[in-house]
Amino acid sequence: MSHGFPYDAHAFNEVASILIEAGARVIAPFTRGFGETRFISTDIMRSGQQVARGFDVIRLSEALGLKRPIVGGFDWGGNSSCTAAALWPEQVSGLVSYAGYDIVDVNEQKHAATPSLERVCWYQHLFQSERGRECLAKNRYELARMLWREWSPDWQFDEATFARTSKSFENPDFVAVVTHTYRWMHGLTAGDPSLQPMEDLLAQKPKVTVPAVTIDGKTDPLKPGGTADPASMFTGLHEHIITNSGHNVPQEAPQVFADAVLKVHNWLK
Repeated sequence: MSHGFPYDAHAFNEVASILIEAGARVIAPFTRGFGETRFISTDIMRSGQQVARGFDVIRLSEALGLKRPIVGGFDWGGNSSCTAAALWPEQVSGLVSYAGYDIVDVNEQKHAATPSLERVCWYQHLFQSERGRECLAKNRYELARMLWREWSPDWQFDEATFARTSKSFENPDFVAVVTHTYRWMHGLTAGDPSLQPMEDLLAQKPKVTVPAVTIDGKTDPLKPGGTADPASMFTGLHEHIITNSGHNVPQEAPQVFADAVLKVHNWLK
């Protein structure tokens, strides 16, 4: 289970409890740049691009000796999970993705969206500048709290819930990874050259062949109109679910997310 920005692995606490009760083994790691994660060398690029994060999912799975796990996530984690499923289907048995076929089309991202969506994505525009980097470095907690409220307008989270997650933003590479993610996404900075061949494969929009459940939240301002349209990108068993939540489905509707994982598991029996 992979989280996104500005969240952390605690987003899956309730989901994990439900799945463990059903007999699952659940792995919910902190993504690069969050929590206790560390780069093993100062020379490694602090890349937040999709292949880097998708490959992290695969390498973690290999390190733990997992055999074709179901992968799932939301926000960056949905993107990471879709990337892993699309590029390494032989190592993934199924997928649960918040926001459909969540693979970044960098060329498309270079062009304007509707004004209403551009307004919602103000944080992405902010991070393109050094002023934005400074803002994130100095005000990461206030900015994250603001995004939680904007993206999940009906979620009444308490301060203890936010404080538990906000500790993950103290990672020394947090600012570098976050700003690189959004600058790369908009085609304004280069990615890791060693990962470019895999990004080239993703640019060809490979189909997801493993069984998949995709989810939309009705009140998520980042996904106006939902993400059901790319259903043709899923060639295996596929179901699209719409739930009454905002962006953070695992915490707002943990039963829905857990049920999606269990549905994929049942398809694999």
